[in-house]
Amino acid sequence: MKRILTIALVAVFALGAFASAQAATEVKMVGDARIYGVFFAEHNFTGWNNASWTSNTPTYNRAGTKTEDRFEIWERFRLRSDFVANEAVKFRLGIKVEDTWGHGTLTAANPEVAIAVYQAFLQFKWPGCDIEVTAGLQDIDLPISKMFYGNPVFGGDRIASLVINAPLIDNTLGLLAGFGRLVDANRTFDTTTTQVADEFDVYFLALPITLDGFKATPWGMIGVAGKNATYFTTSGSTFSSQNFAENLVSAGTFATPALWKNSQNAYWWAGTSLELTVLDPIKFYGDVIYGAGAQADRKKSQRGGWFIDLGVEYTGWDVLTPKVFGWWSTGEDGSTRNGSERMPQVRPNWGPGNSFLFDDSQELAKNSNMGMNPVGAWGLGASLDNISFIEKLTHRLTYTYLRGNNSARAIRDINALMGSNPYFVMGRDLTVNEYAMGVNFDSKYMIYENLAAVLETGWAHGEFQTSVWGHRLAEKARSGDSWKVAFGLTYKF
Repeated sequence: MKRILTIALVAVFALGAFASAQAATEVKMVGDARIYGVFFAEHNFTGWNNASWTSNTPTYNRAGTKTEDRFEIWERFRLRSDFVANEAVKFRLGIKVEDTWGHGTLTAANPEVAIAVYQAFLQFKWPGCDIEVTAGLQDIDLPISKMFYGNPVFGGDRIASLVINAPLIDNTLGLLAGFGRLVDANRTFDTTTTQVADEFDVYFLALPITLDGFKATPWGMIGVAGKNATYFTTSGSTFSSQNFAENLVSAGTFATPALWKNSQNAYWWAGTSLELTVLDPIKFYGDVIYGAGAQADRKKSQRGGWFIDLGVEYTGWDVLTPKVFGWWSTGEDGSTRNGSERMPQVRPNWGPGNSFLFDDSQELAKNSNMGMNPVGAWGLGASLDNISFIEKLTHRLTYTYLRGNNSARAIRDINALMGSNPYFVMGRDLTVNEYAMGVNFDSKYMIYENLAAVLETGWAHGEFQTSVWGHRLAEKARSGDSWKVAFGLTYKF
């Protein structure tokens, strides 16, 4: 016991000495906490699981083998600590805990320790100028216009990267350039004496332009995708059913001879976000993106396509903000032998008006939406946002309709080859003969300045082809519509 006390005292004195030595470093902490319950019926329009990858061979579990548990209570805590040396240098450490009550960390008996690091970066300004350098695990969002949440290529997620942010013309033109490593499957040593391409790297550049009443951000990204990176087991979206594989490759990639021929394939994207506010209070928003990849590989493995969105809002009323929006994206043609006509994606996170159909801006985020894919589809919608007739209470009402641009034959062919598979999923990817619609009504009441009570509700209905997905899944989707009710508390400090 004396020995333990001695060690403890030494440790305390050592920490005190360290704190004194580092007295010049200021520590700033901010964070948030969310505790909420979610009732969700008919996940994936069926109440059953989607198909999911289980290895990089690749192998997968089929859809419709598990039944939903309709009620969960989620708890999330995030703490961001900035260690500030001076106004030019800091290091940020962000940690989080997120799980359901009764599982993992939040289990009463023998709880697991599940504190995760989601931010860890060094940030500094180059001496004598305003060029800012950020290196480490950080959030990266490719440009997207203000009407829409997240970029359909890569948005709203973290990446280990080096980013340079520099003003070129004060308040008019900037530069954002960076490099990120998304996957390095084997790290220091490959599994045999033969080296393999097991990395997935991206290089990105954006040039935000700001003028009076107008803002545009042209941008581009290049990805170098190694054949042996873990695309099938590394999640590519915050919605748990999607991985890198189905976002990047073509359906023909799975036909014999399977997977890529090349050890590395290049992917590239170019686009611009646009915001026109010169007619304020009428404001226009839009995005145009083209992306392609694996163009030097077999014809059946190539992928490329367009994505366009457009939105208008009126901000002249205090009691609400009406919005209308739409989008269009190229879809699969009738053949899988000529590659894919859909735009490749990396970590998609796109959606308007907090729509229940998409993984987008839900505050009560886990188990919050239908996880549908806007790529390979077109759609229209309207939203009444910032509705406020009572002090501290706001509402949002959104309706969204989408229809597929994918040939039924293309999806039918890959389903005939693979069976129920994670590449094309009923309720996520639509044919030209299928549609879905969704409504969400969301409310927030500010109990205190930093404490809110949040209610999010959603309803969705879809029509799906039996000849494409099979009688079992399509018929189950007709037995009842999907809906959710989520209620909880959010606290920011």
